[in-house]
Amino acid sequence: MNDRTAQTGVLLAIAAYSMWGVAPMYFKLLLEVPATDILLHRIVWSMLILLVLVVVLRQVGKVREAIVNIRVMKVLLVSGLLLAGNWLLFIWAINNDHLLDASLGYYINPLLNVALGRIFLGERLRQMQKYAVGLAVTGVAILIISFGQVPWIALALAGSFGIYGLLRKQVAVDSLPGLMLETLLMMPFAIAYWIWLASPASNMLANPWDLNAILVCAGIVTTAPLLCFTGAARRIMYSTLGFFQYIGPSIMFILAVFLYKEPLHQERVITFALVWTGLALFSYDSYRHFQKNRKAKKALLAEQSESA
Repeated sequence: MNDRTAQTGVLLAIAAYSMWGVAPMYFKLLLEVPATDILLHRIVWSMLILLVLVVVLRQVGKVREAIVNIRVMKVLLVSGLLLAGNWLLFIWAINNDHLLDASLGYYINPLLNVALGRIFLGERLRQMQKYAVGLAVTGVAILIISFGQVPWIALALAGSFGIYGLLRKQVAVDSLPGLMLETLLMMPFAIAYWIWLASPASNMLANPWDLNAILVCAGIVTTAPLLCFTGAARRIMYSTLGFFQYIGPSIMFILAVFLYKEPLHQERVITFALVWTGLALFSYDSYRHFQKNRKAKKALLAEQSESA
């Protein structure tokens, strides 16, 4: 991997997580549209864009391989439902002034992923990772016990996305074909809702053109960061990619506090501080582990070249 490829990967990673971070600004344009209606448009228009991408990027063969595998399709159905639920809650949280809770959820998510890996995959936690997870748990516990507030939005967002990632880790299908199939499996639900239950705001024949344009852009908002993310994943190490994952919730936090003026009470400050400290420990441990592995690989390559 040359320096130019790595630099491109870093720029794509920053772009992906930045787009995820500013996505709430898009959903705020649709305050008059129910969250369920926004979700159906996100599914429908994402499906069309993903279908085009799969064809253009020549991944139709991978889609076919997944479709004939019943186990894979069952897992994708469950993961698709989890993803749709995550999207729905995220949209609802933004448009009901709970962006801080959404930000907290995506800060907690990396630490929850470590815990899920330990519970379900038997992955061993390094000592500093244990401290990091413990700090996050303490922060949430303080919020619940001392102040009587259960951050259910943050926990539901982190939990649904964490379990979604766990399921996708267990199924042999790439991210783009997998997301297209998940969206395809959600299409019958979205179309049925559109026909029988959607609000008048989803009647695109009666809507003004600007509202229809914003609704169609739901597909771009979904697929553009994903395309950047997959491009980054091909160019830089996955462990390196993980260092950029805090850009999204950090932008959300800034938007919530400074643009949308959501109240940042003392109990939230304490919880955020403990989670941020846990993430700092987690990032430091990940970086130290990455450096250690890289040195070990270099030493092994040097030893092999000398013996040859």
